Amino acid sequence: MSFYTNEDRFSMTAERYLAKHHVLTYMEDSIAQLLENREENPKINPVKILSEYFTALRDGNHTMFREYQFIHMTPHNRASFVKLFWKCYKQIGKKGDLLSIQEYHSLIALLCSDFPFEIVQKTARIILMDDALDCLISFTDFIYAFQTQFYYEEFLDKCLEIYQSMIQTHSSPRNPVVVPSGTEDTKIHMNNHLPGDGVDAMQYFRAVYPLCDRMNYSTPPAEALKEILFNVPRVSFYGFLMAIAKSDAINEHIGRLPVKSELLEGADTEITPRQTHEEKKGANIAGPRNYLVKKRIAPVKSKSENTPSDINNSNPVVMVTKPSVQQSQPRSRSVSRSRVSSRGQGHQTHLTVAKTSRKKVISSEESSDDSDDTDDDSDDDE
Repeated sequence: MSFYTNEDRFSMTAERYLAKHHVLTYMEDSIAQLLENREENPKINPVKILSEYFTALRDGNHTMFREYQFIHMTPHNRASFVKLFWKCYKQIGKKGDLLSIQEYHSLIALLCSDFPFEIVQKTARIILMDDALDCLISFTDFIYAFQTQFYYEEFLDKCLEIYQSMIQTHSSPRNPVVVPSGTEDTKIHMNNHLPGDGVDAMQYFRAVYPLCDRMNYSTPPAEALKEILFNVPRVSFYGFLMAIAKSDAINEHIGRLPVKSELLEGADTEITPRQTHEEKKGANIAGPRNYLVKKRIAPVKSKSENTPSDINNSNPVVMVTKPSVQQSQPRSRSVSRSRVSSRGQGHQTHLTVAKTSRKKVISSEESSDDSDDTDDDSDDDE
C-alpha cells in the first residue's frame, strides 16, 4: 500500500465515490461492449461476458487494442496501459536497446492504433533537451517518464502555466532590449526556451499546492511534491518533471510499475488477447475480445483435434459444442456393431458350405469304393 493515501472511501458520499472511481463510465462501456458483441452472436451469455469484463478491469487487462479515447478516459485506464506497455516490451530493456521517439511511438501504436505522437514527444522532453529530441532513449528512462506524462497530463499542463506565469512575473534583466535602428533588415532572435536557472522552488510549491487532490484529474501526493521542491533552492520545469518521474513515492502512489531496480527482473510474460467463439470461426468482431487478456494461452484446437476431455475443460466461449461430438460417437458404435454381425454371418455361411462340400466328397468316395467291390466280386465269379 502506498505511504500517501487519498481520502478514505468510507468517508465519501455515494456521488463522490462514483465520480472518483468512474463507476458509471465502466458501466456504460460494459453495456456498450455487450450489445456490440451480441449483434454478431445472439447466443452469448450476458452474465459471463459482464463477469469477464469486470474481472479484466480489476486486473488491469482491459486496455489492449482499445481506442485512445477509452484509454485516456480514466486514471485507472492510463495506469493499466502503462503497465501493459511495460509487460509487452520489457525485453527491450533487458537487451539494453536504445530507441528513438518514433520507434517508441510505433510500439505504442501496436497496442493502441490511434495513440497521439504528441504525448511521446512530451515524454522525450522530460528526458532530453529540446535540441536533442532525435537522440536515442533507454527503455527504463522512457517508461517512467511516459508514466509521468500520460498519467498526470492535466496536472502537468497546469504546472506549466504556473511556471510560465512566474517566469514572466520575475523576468530576468538579461532579456534583450530592442533599440530601433535605421536598418529594416535587423532581426532580433528571441529565445523561446525557458530560463535555465528556473524559479524559486518554495514559491513554486506554494503555487502548485492548490492543484493537489483534484477530482477532475490525477495529481501527485502533496507530501511527495514537498520532498522534491524543499530540497533545492531553484527548479526548472523539466527538472521538476524529471524529479517526479524518478520519485519512488510517486511511482508507488500510481501502483503499476515496480521500482527501478526491479523493473527488468522476472520472467518475460506473453500477453495474448483471448479468442472468442466468433474469432475462432474467422469473424472480425470488435467486442469483449479487446479487454479479455490472459497469460500464455494455449492455441485453440480445431474441431477435429478436440477430444472429449478437452471440450469438458475448455471455455464455453471457444469450445466446440458437446452435442455434435456426442452424436458422432453412437454412429461409429452402430457401424462397428453391424460390421461385427456381418462378419459373423459370413463366417457361419463359410462353415456351412465347407460341411456340405465335405459330405459330397465322402459320398463320392464311398460310391467309388462300392464300385470297386462289385468289380472284385465279378472277377471272382468268373
